[in-house]
Amino acid sequence: MNIFAIADTHLSFGEHIDKPMDVFGPQWVNYEERLAENWKKVVEPGDLVLLPGDISWGMKLEDALADLAWLDALPGRKLLLRGNHDLWWSSMKKMRGLYPTIDFLQNSAYVDSRNAFAVIGSRGWICPGDTDFSEDDRRIYERELLRLGMSVEDYRKKRAEGEAALKREGIRPVDKPFLLIAMTHFPPTAPSKDPSGITDLFQEAGVDRAVYGHLHSQKAFDNGPRGLFAGVEYTLVSLDSTNCCLQLIAAR
Repeated sequence: MNIFAIADTHLSFGEHIDKPMDVFGPQWVNYEERLAENWKKVVEPGDLVLLPGDISWGMKLEDALADLAWLDALPGRKLLLRGNHDLWWSSMKKMRGLYPTIDFLQNSAYVDSRNAFAVIGSRGWICPGDTDFSEDDRRIYERELLRLGMSVEDYRKKRAEGEAALKREGIRPVDKPFLLIAMTHFPPTAPSKDPSGITDLFQEAGVDRAVYGHLHSQKAFDNGPRGLFAGVEYTLVSLDSTNCCLQLIAAR
């Protein structure tokens, strides 16, 4: 199976939502059609697609259902993480099970013991060192660190349980080292790219790959780490940075 990622789909198929994205530049013209076409070219039913935030412009869950249904109809499983514009995001009780191919990551981890990988994450926030960082930002940032810590703990628990279950059943996982992927919506550092509590936690948890979105326009794309940073491979996957193409993160 392959694991892909794309962030900032900013969908607005709901009948009460009018949020045309082409006002932000030619890279957003017909982006839904281009995204769907590119998606179908590379994603197979057994693959996983990570969507780290800003998925729908819906203000309430019912406003976002058309967007979630559109994603559900595309190939592969989808793992969604909340972004700062995902105001429709509701309780897990209301969202879980809405669509057969969609899962949600919130204070939790997605663990696939058979294919030897897991995904952790939280939305993140503006990091200390950003010129606009305020005391209100610090409060939200520290809360996101706590949520990320909860995701790490859930990963450790589920990984141990999953590996024990495979052993009892005599099933061998894929013949590859276990892979830990992290996703945040916001970049995990300030534009200075100094280490943050998020990057420190990734290192401590043993993260191998990390993906994030949120950054838009050529000028902003360099405001987050890309490539190898403190032992973790980082990839920016905002839709306009990838030209509507899903990024291959790993093959299992």
